[in-house]
Amino acid sequence: MQVTEIIIDSSPLITLFRSHQAHLLEPLFTNIWVPNAVFEEVTDDEHNDLASQGLVNAAWLKRVSVSHIPDMISQRDLGWGESEVLAFTLNCPSAHAMIDDLAARRCAKKLGIATLGTGGMLVIAKQRGIISSVGEALQALRAAGMWLSDDLVRMLTEKAGESNPPILPIH
Repeated sequence: MQVTEIIIDSSPLITLFRSHQAHLLEPLFTNIWVPNAVFEEVTDDEHNDLASQGLVNAAWLKRVSVSHIPDMISQRDLGWGESEVLAFTLNCPSAHAMIDDLAARRCAKKLGIATLGTGGMLVIAKQRGIISSVGEALQALRAAGMWLSDDLVRMLTEKAGESNPPILPIH
């Protein structure tokens, strides 16, 4: 199934903006929704960085309001942003929840919600010819502060058809 619509969480947004790769989202997806809780988390008064500035100026995203979090989500120990992403995705089954948080991904799986991680998005970008190297893109994410295990880097680069993934330092 081709991923064309996403509801995106704060972690992917922050690391993509900080690694100067947020521009990849627009050509990859026809709809990019950002729940209010995610928008507020990224742009709150404590943050004045590439992510907060970039998100405010990103004309390609659609900010959405989530009025209700179902009990099956609110009873989990998730952040407000992850909860809104999952709740909105429940009502938009054609979309994928773009989340990296393990607890949120587990919750999504139990609810039958399709997910996509930041690394998976990079594999799609390579498959569609938008980037030339998943390994280099992952290195940029690590440099921007995203934790990626060596096993995950190997799995993503192999999935992208890159035979010799670079050994990237873990930050």
